[in-house]
Amino acid sequence: MEMIMHPFDNFPQLEIISLPSIRIPSPPRNPLPAMSEKIANVNDGCIRSRKLKWFAWGTGGLIVFIGLLVFVVFLVLHPSKPSFNLEDVTVYQFNVSKVPPYAITIIMQVTLSSRNPNSRIGVEYQPLHVYATYRDQQITMAYLLPPTYQGHKEPVVWSPPLTGYDMPISPYSQQSLDQDWHAGVILMNIKLQGDVKWKVGTWISPEYHLYVHCPANIRFGDLNNGGPNLIKGQPVDHCDVEIAS
Repeated sequence: MEMIMHPFDNFPQLEIISLPSIRIPSPPRNPLPAMSEKIANVNDGCIRSRKLKWFAWGTGGLIVFIGLLVFVVFLVLHPSKPSFNLEDVTVYQFNVSKVPPYAITIIMQVTLSSRNPNSRIGVEYQPLHVYATYRDQQITMAYLLPPTYQGHKEPVVWSPPLTGYDMPISPYSQQSLDQDWHAGVILMNIKLQGDVKWKVGTWISPEYHLYVHCPANIRFGDLNNGGPNLIKGQPVDHCDVEIAS
């Protein structure tokens, strides 16, 4: 039996060489979407920041406008200073040392009244100090009046006790006091100092300094004649009122 030869049998046998696998890198990711997201976040933050700034500026501007409006109304109304009167002075004890060191011991009570003349402006009295003086020398301890609000056209009355024990005075004041004592009358001054504020609606002004000076004559005729120890003072004139910034 004749064998049939394939035409390719005479070719040399080829060796198959396996090649290493080559990894084809994937195409790079498009950075545009991530950048767009970052840009969008930045834009949102800027918009929110601008809104907050506009809100802050608007709120601040509104507050300033309201403050200026109330201040203009305050200037237009032009508040008048309150008036003060010394209603009563009662001296319960009065002793003067005749030898150095010269000193005064006094126990007294005064009644002060105040009236707000303004019809649209209130007065806020901060703690006020009341004391008595003789020839510009303090002869009683200062009495502290509590904070008080005085409404439109409203009166206020205070009756503080004033005491001074062995309050020193100068030799010059002692000589004047001896002369006044023999004359039977002594001129004292009731002084009130402190701070006040004006109030228009809900707006309250800065503090202003209040100075009140009320002169009063203390007559000692009854004491010199062996009369009662209770001495009634007599206001000399209306009280001087000063308000300074």
